[in-house]
Amino acid sequence: MAELRASLAVIAAVLRKDLAIEWRSRQLLASMLVFVLLVILIFNFALDLDARARAELSAGVLWATFAFAGTLGLNRSGAIEKDGGAMNSWLLAPVDYGAVYLGKTLANMAFMLVVALFSLPVYGVLYNVSLFQPGLLLVLALGSWGYSALGTLLAAMASQARSRELLLPVLVFPLLLPVLVSAVRASSLFLQGQPMAYIWPSLNLLIVYAVCMPVLGYLFFDFIVED
Repeated sequence: MAELRASLAVIAAVLRKDLAIEWRSRQLLASMLVFVLLVILIFNFALDLDARARAELSAGVLWATFAFAGTLGLNRSGAIEKDGGAMNSWLLAPVDYGAVYLGKTLANMAFMLVVALFSLPVYGVLYNVSLFQPGLLLVLALGSWGYSALGTLLAAMASQARSRELLLPVLVFPLLLPVLVSAVRASSLFLQGQPMAYIWPSLNLLIVYAVCMPVLGYLFFDFIVED
């Protein structure tokens, strides 16, 4: 029980640190929100389609936007730890490195959810599509958690390289392809009002990623940051 309380304290400390840094600088969220707004506007003018075609493409456009914005956020998150020397401090402290990983993952997910909550009303107004649906919000939460869990681990790995801005997308997108494909498919089916029998296969894969990726990250994070 004492170890659990210590791990929870570390998770809360890392999460609080990342949120406080972002609250003071507002660099990460500002860049992510501007990026998302630009992408949505570009797609709005590029996809000059009828209402039905726009509704069918909404899920793909949204998740492409979230994926690129999320990678931008992961790069920044890894750079903060490496350039500021915070990771060296964590390595010297007698703490559970897995708890540090979970705190970073929660912070990255929080940033993605803020971006998503900003994007949904903007996208809904421009594309005339209602996106605030319980099923879609569930997919968004599961996809963001799975994306953040694996992305945080890979960001820690890429932060050790000089060309981390180029290396991270190369690592992230192939490994996250099942998450993105499942999220796009489940989101599209929810928007189309399809029955749950068609949605469960994609939703199940998102749930598996949401459970397995944090476990793998917790187990392997210490090996990555110590190398």
